[in-house]
Amino acid sequence: MGRAGRLHLARIDGQAAGALVVGDAMPYVPPATEPELYVNLLVTSRAFAGRGVGARLLDRAREIARERGVRQLRVDCYRGDDRALVRYYESQGFTATDTFAVGEWPGQLLVERLRSG
Repeated sequence: MGRAGRLHLARIDGQAAGALVVGDAMPYVPPATEPELYVNLLVTSRAFAGRGVGARLLDRAREIARERGVRQLRVDCYRGDDRALVRYYESQGFTATDTFAVGEWPGQLLVERLRSG
């Protein structure tokens, strides 16, 4: 099993607003062709919707990737229904690449190429 990531929490007014875990890619996605950091978990509380919690946590993932010297960040999400999650990640700078399925669950892999600095 790959390297487990550390849990990063976002708090607003002392309440948990979201969580991020980064580490190695999930086994159900195509392997990376270069060193990367993978977003294993990104969740936000609906109580703080519209406050940029997910965007701030993704910024933290980018910081961690740069600290580790990698220039690729990948994430996967649910691709079905209205593709809302795919569109969210695209709005955050990711580009949809491969599709996959885990059983009947349709997934989308997305990648972001990070700039230096």
